Amino acid sequence: MTSPDVIVIGAGCAGLAAASALAERGARVLVLEARGQLGGRATAFLDRESGEYVDNGQHVLMGCYHETRRYLARVGAADAVQFQKRLAFTCVDKHGAISRLECPDWRPPLHLAGGLLRWKALSWADRLAATRITGGLKAARRVITHGEPVPVQPGETVAAWLARNGQTPRLIALLWEPLAIAALNQSAAQALAEPFVRVLGQIFSDDRSDAALGVPARPLHQVFGEPARAYLEARGGQIKLDALSRVVVAGDRVGYVDTRGTSVRAANVIVAVPWFGLAGVLRGSEQGALGELVAREATRASSSIVSVNLWLERGTMPSPFVGLPERTFQWMFDKRWAFGETASHFTLVASDADAVLRQSNDELADLALAEARDALPDLRQAKVQRIRVVREPNATFSLAAGEPPRPGTRTAVDGLLLAGDWTATGLPATIEGAVVSGHAAAAAVA
Repeated sequence: MTSPDVIVIGAGCAGLAAASALAERGARVLVLEARGQLGGRATAFLDRESGEYVDNGQHVLMGCYHETRRYLARVGAADAVQFQKRLAFTCVDKHGAISRLECPDWRPPLHLAGGLLRWKALSWADRLAATRITGGLKAARRVITHGEPVPVQPGETVAAWLARNGQTPRLIALLWEPLAIAALNQSAAQALAEPFVRVLGQIFSDDRSDAALGVPARPLHQVFGEPARAYLEARGGQIKLDALSRVVVAGDRVGYVDTRGTSVRAANVIVAVPWFGLAGVLRGSEQGALGELVAREATRASSSIVSVNLWLERGTMPSPFVGLPERTFQWMFDKRWAFGETASHFTLVASDADAVLRQSNDELADLALAEARDALPDLRQAKVQRIRVVREPNATFSLAAGEPPRPGTRTAVDGLLLAGDWTATGLPATIEGAVVSGHAAAAAVA
């Protein structure tokens, strides 16, 4: 494509959301991706020994991911994620007790209160404490519905916010800490409360299905990447893989995009790469506002995720996924529930995994297997057939205090826009945050 209307650099969820939204409006879009696959940090690869696709990290969506669901519907992949009707999950505490939180079909946020009151893992003191957070949840909802300020104190962490709302250690360990880890990829003691409270406002909205969990029913590249490719190409767009690109800035305007020696120009360029890749994409931006942006993003810290995939001779789980609170690996998934008999492996996920990131594959495998067998006795006699460890050192940006402010969609360069979960969406580093940013960039172009 020699004369696209818009060039999008990066084919992760943010870039594909922007490109598909623009294509929906009739724009001719060229997407340039440096890697050989689509999806960014939400993709999959073929494990040649087993013949199965393995996700580069397990993603769980929520019913409140409205922009993500709009994106999936647009590209024809609405059925690629299996959503619950309302929030429910099974967990195994550190003592091996199995319990299930299941919210009744009540009006929010009473449905959460009803679920917690019936949750056998909690004492009556814990259940009473759960009622104390109702006011905090209602205030969080008003942030989303009425645009009120987020009800947190300056520099307040998630842990401090939960303590201020009267939550007990047991309730935090079984519910709020796993939710914070899943949404923020950072512990409640480290992460700032503001994005967490905003997420709670979305989860506990007037629609009880917003709190429901959704698990991809296909390998991730078939959920987010390949459907978007088909959608774009059917509308005159183009995606080029292995297309390492640089945006050459001339003063206050975009000059051109260089892709391995080939120059392409467009009136608008959307840079949809992670924060840590920004410096490698922009050229001629060393001075001025863009230079400040690049320098600032170079200081942004990351938080990692480690996944261990286990192929076991036999063994079952009580549900498609199980929470493993107060362990290194906080969640375990049985891929057969989602993918059917084309899959035969389990995936254990350690979010906020910096403490174990540099352990050897054997050490991580032994730890994951020990925690799985400790929680689920059915797996103790299962023979291990294969293990595959996946590390994402830069899985998400840090939400701890002291990080630089997140940039907006527009830049100081005319025609140059940013997209990515790390931009100023108000959300943590989730797929929803990425898609929201992509849609915002497309709207800015329009």
